[in-house]
This record gives sequence, C-alpha cells and structure tokens, in this order.
Amino acid sequence: MTSGPILLVTQYDGRHFAGWQRQPGQRTVQGEMERVLAHLCGTPVTAVAAGRTDAGVHAHGQGVGVTVSPRWDPPALRRALNARLPDDLWVAEAHRMVEGFHPRFSASARRYGYLVGTDEAARSPFRRHVEWAVRRPVSAELLEAEAASLLGDHVFRAFAVAHTAPAHDTHRCIIRQARWLPRDGGWCFEVTANRFLHHMVRFLVGTMIDVAIGRRPPGTVARLLLAPDNRETAAPAPPHGLSLREVTYPPACYAR
Repeated sequence: MTSGPILLVTQYDGRHFAGWQRQPGQRTVQGEMERVLAHLCGTPVTAVAAGRTDAGVHAHGQGVGVTVSPRWDPPALRRALNARLPDDLWVAEAHRMVEGFHPRFSASARRYGYLVGTDEAARSPFRRHVEWAVRRPVSAELLEAEAASLLGDHVFRAFAVAHTAPAHDTHRCIIRQARWLPRDGGWCFEVTANRFLHHMVRFLVGTMIDVAIGRRPPGTVARLLLAPDNRETAAPAPPHGLSLREVTYPPACYAR
C-alpha cells in the first residue's frame, strides 16, 4: 500500500555531480537520492525531477517527486533523508501532493538564475565555482535590451542543443520574466518560463554576454529567435554559474 506522492524541494551543489540523471559509474543527484531512499524504505524508490540539470549545475529549488510507504509522512521523510544524504545535497521542504501529481508535467513555471562576476574577486576560490568570471567590461544597457527581446512566446531552436528534443517538439517556450539584476561584483540573470530546452539558459547567457562585451551586434538575440538552428549562437556559458532556483506548481497539486 502506498500514499499520495511527496514533493521534495531539493538543493544541491552541482560541482561534484555528473548532473541529475543516474548514470552507470557516475555520481549523480538522482543516484544519491535513490540510494538513500532505498535504504530508508527497504525497496527501490524512483526519484523524478522537474528538470534534468547538467553536470556542474546547481539547484536551490529542484522539484523531486517520490512515492513511498504510508508510514512516511513528509516531515519524517525529510528528516530521515537529510540525516543520510551527503553534505552537498539537502531537502529544504517536503509536501504531500494529490494523486496524479508529476514533478515535471504538473509544473506551471521554472525559474533559473545565472551569476556573472565582473570584478577581480570573481576569480576568488570562494566565488569561481558559482559564477562565470567575465574579464571584459559589460554594458548594462545592452544586457537589458537583449533580455527584453526574450519576453513572450518564441521558438528557441537557436538556443538549444540540436536533436535533444523529440522530433515533434516545436521548441516553443513562454518567457514570463527575463532580467539582469546588478549585484556586488557583477550580475545575476533571472529567467522564468513554462519550460526550458537543453542548455537553453546557458546559450542565452553566452549570447547576451557576447553582445554586452561588444563581440556581437545589438539585436542578436531577437535575430536568433527567428533562426532555424543554433549554428550562429554563441557557445553556452559555463555550467557552474547556473542554478535552478524554483519550480512552481498550481495550488491544486498540494494535498489538503
């Protein structure tokens, strides 16, 4: 007998993980979570994420769904997991969800953040594993203008790894927020959408930074939104600056 699914809002430092998805012979977030869940439950338990983060990418609010024995209520499961998970993986919240909940398909929005460091201290060992150190002057006006062109419903073929989506996928995403926020020592790019494609945020950041440092002309992002592929897109920004900040679910997904 099982109870309704449980949502685990999970945080991790991606430096020493080969991404979310389990892989033979590799240390992954899914692998570590399922190892501890199997120990606690005495049987294999599948952990399903809202999105598969790549190697080196961090999470402040990854949504992970599990279904376990009724003896585990969300607070007890969270405590038991955190007592056994490695130090770079932590469950921040646990919620009972309604039947039929799916951590990926039930999500209404996802928010990512990408940190760019522009001062000399961005190369400090205490910052360089969570920021991309850009060593050339960055134009705030150009960053803002390129980000503004992302808002709305667009096709993002130019900002995705080719052949990683199903053949029938339209590559359409609805961007609800895209902005560059100044911070001490640099910038944070925040973007919220209904969905994201493989490497999409990193392609966007790499291209916008190219424009902001004068390597590409203004209006590049708007032009590439009309492109059929990613051949003219900048290389993706490094993974270590990226974090999945939050996954949003409709209130109806939470059990009363």
